Amino acid sequence: MKQGPLFSIARWIGLIFGGVFTGFLVCVLVLETSLRDYDAKVYTQVRQVELDSLDTLASATLIPTIIATAIVVIGAWKTKGKDLYVPLAALVLLLLILILTIAVNLPINADQKDWTVTSPPSDWADVRDKWQTSHAVRTVAALAAFALLSFSAITHRTQSPATPTE
Repeated sequence: MKQGPLFSIARWIGLIFGGVFTGFLVCVLVLETSLRDYDAKVYTQVRQVELDSLDTLASATLIPTIIATAIVVIGAWKTKGKDLYVPLAALVLLLLILILTIAVNLPINADQKDWTVTSPPSDWADVRDKWQTSHAVRTVAALAAFALLSFSAITHRTQSPATPTE
């Protein structure tokens, strides 16, 4: 059975949005790592700026990546293609990122929105460390998922109807 254009489009959408999402996470990781040398007031002020729109960017790139990758997995499963396991592994990693984000990062983000620059909470460093550790795990998972999506796009061969033997 041949995969239609939807699966090809989904493969590229997943790759493009996945690349943007991964790049975004890497940039945030670099910024957050740089903040480790600063005090609570500087950290809180930068987090307030980050929280203004970065959650929206994360959602706008992660969600289409998950949907597109799921479509690719469904297409590979339906055609019983040999290229099922690579995008499936990427999908599992993307879902892990989503779960970790919902369980750890978003609750911390919501809490940090209420922090004040002039008087951050006394446990600010512990909260920062928990958020940054979770973010580092998400970033590594996103890098792995993007590598898998890239490999899948490069090695994917469209399946065509069998040609009769002579």
